[in-house]
Amino acid sequence: MAPKKKVGKKGKGSKAPAVVDALSPTEMSKEQLEKHVARLREELDREREERNYFQLERDKIHTFWEITRRQLEEKKAELRNKDREMEEAEERHQVEIKVYKQKVKHLLYEHQENLTELKAEGTLSMKRAQKDHWAQEMELRKDMRSLKVELKEQELANEVVVKNMRLKQEEEITRLCNDFERQVKEIEAKYTKKMQVLRDELDLRRKTEIHEVEERKNSHISELMRNHEAAFSDIKNYYNDITLKNLALISLLKEQMEEMKKKENNLEKEKADVLLQNKQLKEPLQQAQEQVLELQKKLAHYDKDKEALMNTKARLKVTQKELKDLQWEHEVLEQRFSKVQAERDELYQKFTKAINEVQQKTGLKNLLLERKLKGLLSVLEKKEVELSEIFAASNLDPGALSLVSHKLEDVLNSKNTTIKDLQLQLARVCKAHNDMLQTFEAKLTAFGIPLDNLGFKPLASPVLGQALGQGPAGLVAVPT
Repeated sequence: MAPKKKVGKKGKGSKAPAVVDALSPTEMSKEQLEKHVARLREELDREREERNYFQLERDKIHTFWEITRRQLEEKKAELRNKDREMEEAEERHQVEIKVYKQKVKHLLYEHQENLTELKAEGTLSMKRAQKDHWAQEMELRKDMRSLKVELKEQELANEVVVKNMRLKQEEEITRLCNDFERQVKEIEAKYTKKMQVLRDELDLRRKTEIHEVEERKNSHISELMRNHEAAFSDIKNYYNDITLKNLALISLLKEQMEEMKKKENNLEKEKADVLLQNKQLKEPLQQAQEQVLELQKKLAHYDKDKEALMNTKARLKVTQKELKDLQWEHEVLEQRFSKVQAERDELYQKFTKAINEVQQKTGLKNLLLERKLKGLLSVLEKKEVELSEIFAASNLDPGALSLVSHKLEDVLNSKNTTIKDLQLQLARVCKAHNDMLQTFEAKLTAFGIPLDNLGFKPLASPVLGQALGQGPAGLVAVPT
């Protein structure tokens, strides 16, 4: 279909003035300029509405993306907090180890002080209580060994605890990392799916709006063509009436001018006769003066008639100028009418070509579907015959026979489903073909083209006892 020619709209990147009805803006009348401005304002409002709509959709998508990014940053912050907590626990553990080591050092220091005190006391009372000193020394050595053993046991226990805590922390870290990675993947998959669904919805909405705009455009084109034809006929009749009236007025004015010329000639003759009689006949002066008064009155009427004649000539010039303007406008309208007829013929040729192409494609597709359906039916009949022969030739028990029959029923159900899908697909194609034919006939009627000039007939071939373009329930399409 040819694109809609928008009147008075500048193309992108063009510097030429906008053309409305084959006129530039400098040659437009005031009403045409106002209509042109109104159309431009309507286009501007519609473009603004579309821009606001797409801007809202873009802001919505950007908001979804910002929310997802913010959630991802929060998860990363939680991961950093967990790492920081692990580092703090490690630092606390190191501090506890240092505290235990400091305690051991204090114990050793206290033990050393006790040894020095005991040695001092032993040197003073060596001779008095050497045996007691040796006994005490042995006990102290035993205590030292027991303390060392306890210290080693505590160190080993602390090392085991530290290892266990490290293993638990590593396991916790790996578990948290796996959980966070899994959550991040789930969030990414969820919002990717949401984005895809949103894209599909936007594409469907855009296609629906484009289809509605095309339908409005086609209806507007047909309405404009009807309005232009009606306006052209009205203007043609109006200017024909004006032309006839002006011709009648011109003929009437010419007759009046001839009468005025005749009167003027008569008056001149009468004036000459009166002057001659005035020279020859001076005796009846009173009668002559009365005649002079009458002649002066006639002369006054003559001046008025002369002024009226000049006014009539001026009106005649104005009428001739208007007639030229009307003839020029008539030529412009004829050019526009020829241009619209050429566009209509071009649209008709393109539309006929598109209809023929769609008809050929639809017929080929219907033929392929019918052949495929017939092939499946023949294969099904052969399989049924083979199966009946197998059942007749084989002596199977009832259980195996029921199992085989169930499997056969499943296969037959799947084949029947395939056949129904093919029939539904064929019905949809026929429905689209019928809709296209109805639209084409409506367009031809709108453009005033008779339906006998189509050059082809709609398809109507039976498919499995159904009419072409009719579904299983007879509700998908009705053939025209």
